Amino acid sequence: MDFKLTEEQELIKENMRDFTRKYVDPIAVEIDENSRYPEEVIKKLAEGDWMGMPYPQEYGGAGVDYVTYAIVVEELSRSCAATGFTLSCHTSLASGPIYNYGSEEQKMKYLVPLAKGQKIGAFGVTEPGAGTDVGAATTTAVLDGDAYVLNGTKTFTSNGPVADTFVIFAFTDKSLGGKGMSAFIVSKDNPGLKVGQHFYKMGIRASQTSEIILKDCRVPKEDLLGKEGQGLKIAMDSFDHGRIGIAAQAVGIAQAAMDESISYAKQRIQFGKPISKNQAIQWMIADMATDISAARFLTYHAAYLKDQGKPFSKEAAMAKVFAAEMSNRHASKAVQIHGGYGFCKGFKVERLMRDAKITEIYEGTSEAQRMVIAGNVLR
Repeated sequence: MDFKLTEEQELIKENMRDFTRKYVDPIAVEIDENSRYPEEVIKKLAEGDWMGMPYPQEYGGAGVDYVTYAIVVEELSRSCAATGFTLSCHTSLASGPIYNYGSEEQKMKYLVPLAKGQKIGAFGVTEPGAGTDVGAATTTAVLDGDAYVLNGTKTFTSNGPVADTFVIFAFTDKSLGGKGMSAFIVSKDNPGLKVGQHFYKMGIRASQTSEIILKDCRVPKEDLLGKEGQGLKIAMDSFDHGRIGIAAQAVGIAQAAMDESISYAKQRIQFGKPISKNQAIQWMIADMATDISAARFLTYHAAYLKDQGKPFSKEAAMAKVFAAEMSNRHASKAVQIHGGYGFCKGFKVERLMRDAKITEIYEGTSEAQRMVIAGNVLR
């Protein structure tokens, strides 16, 4: 059992750290304050072959393993969680289903430009009345000649306002329950697709989120992803992959919280000495360091199992629930260490605390992760 990163992984990690210092750190505060999509950073990520990292080079990717991908998401999120999630959603949720279930023609048409970062992807499954209960969705897809006609509304669609390519889930036969759901690749210029309400969020504000409205949206038959009735399987499989990215994002947020806390504690003088000399502060930072290491190993282990072609659903859920709750706990502690300053705009820990919360919610709430874990260990 080897816990050491390879030389290539260490190099990629350092390269991403350099990238964030140069391109992400300088704009992180501004894009958060203005809820602005970091278009210039996404273009730079595309130029550096970061947008399709885990996919083979013949499909436009970089051909790296999923552990390396998790490292990159962590480092990017350490600088800006919104930018890290934009990449993660694009790479795992949008591109992943096409790579895993798409035909060769679909991969060449849709995956290649996504993996190269020439186009941005989004994933549309959540609806106003269907969150964790995916089967409660009401979006329908009716075959009409050479196309499916989609009708319904998706909500909380990450990357929705800026996406070129969507993976959309709809029922082709509602009477079959979950077995009647199918998946479709839908382009933004498909007639009948419209971006609806934009959501302005508490955290990860630079990540773009919106409704996607489908009204008599005609999708060519050849853009059915997989087979009819495979939609729920594709969605659940995609969430397993995506949870590794969210766990990595949470680890990055927590690492940034600890970095900021250490720096501040060493320079903040109270009662004639740095507060880092106080046992109460030392214990907070010791707990941060311990939990971050544990979450990182859980995340890398889930990614390693995926790379080995082994089942990883349980491990991905474990990594996500632990990393997300750990990140929230320690982002809050970082604010506490900073005292009143931590509660003010301009201090990074204030943004980190807001950003951390969403990791307990999207791509399966913490409660849903426990359902997945229990379902695996009790069967």
